[in-house]
Amino acid sequence: MSELRLNPVTREWVIIARERAKRPDDFKGMMPLRRPLPGYLKGCPFCAGHEDKTPPESMRVGDGKGWRLRVIPNKFSALTEEGEKKRTREGVKRSITGVGRHEVIIETPRHNMNPALREPAEVEDIIAIYRARFIDAHRDPRVEHVIIFKNHGEGAGTSLEHPHSQLIATPVVPVQFRDRLLASMHYFDDTGRCLICDVLTTEVKDSSRVILDSEHFTTFIPYAALSPFHTWIFPKRHSASFSDITGAETKDIAVHLKNLLSRVYHGLNNPDYNYVIRSSRPMDAGNEYCHWYMAVVPRLTKTAGFELGSGMFINTSVPEDDAEFLRSVNVPEN
Repeated sequence: MSELRLNPVTREWVIIARERAKRPDDFKGMMPLRRPLPGYLKGCPFCAGHEDKTPPESMRVGDGKGWRLRVIPNKFSALTEEGEKKRTREGVKRSITGVGRHEVIIETPRHNMNPALREPAEVEDIIAIYRARFIDAHRDPRVEHVIIFKNHGEGAGTSLEHPHSQLIATPVVPVQFRDRLLASMHYFDDTGRCLICDVLTTEVKDSSRVILDSEHFTTFIPYAALSPFHTWIFPKRHSASFSDITGAETKDIAVHLKNLLSRVYHGLNNPDYNYVIRSSRPMDAGNEYCHWYMAVVPRLTKTAGFELGSGMFINTSVPEDDAEFLRSVNVPEN
């Protein structure tokens, strides 16, 4: 029989459709074979040697031999860094000038370096760049919220195959984040505790959905996962802002992200996926009710009319089975 589960973090009901559920390894057969990519592509603006084909970089990591990572403004930016933040109201119409920031983090000079196959130290470099750009974007008084995300594969929204992530700093707080924030505030008002801290305690105690547990982080598929293999990486130390991450935590979350992406790569045949860092502002790092985290979402199914019409999700896999499957994947050591 199908079961409805409530996700306390998102406040969304999820239908775990057991009657329609696929076996975890069925998803592997759904993924088309990807053509092999070259290490260098002549027409790719992100490959080494093509630095003149991108806007001037904002930041670079490397040495005298070349660069390892570059940060550049998005050539086709959704928002602009120039201009004044102005709100307009006319009857029921509301608008605000599209000021903010849109950056691209080019993760490697190599065109064919899949994130799942990288060395942990390389992933650590990426996390450190995320933090630096997150803090820098929040220095702009026009910015209310910063989202760091990665689209991997055409089905996840990527337009360039070269490994890269993006940062968008917006002049408003998106409703999705605001809803999660309000849920955390209500929970804190009711209990005096952090919602995500309590979710983490429950998941670790249960352990059936945990994929990796270490000193600083836990990677798990939540009890009410919104979609197949939808996974969260939660910090164990309470902090509302990603900006507050320490050096030891940066090293540890790099291991978690690398481990999870490797399991998804080998176990599910390198599917399209998105990941996003959900976080409050640096100035809010010390608040007691909000807790930053990372979400990784393989794109194995599509939303349809029911999801669009109801705001509910139908998950055609069972979270406990998905977690067991990922734990069983043999991940080659670097």
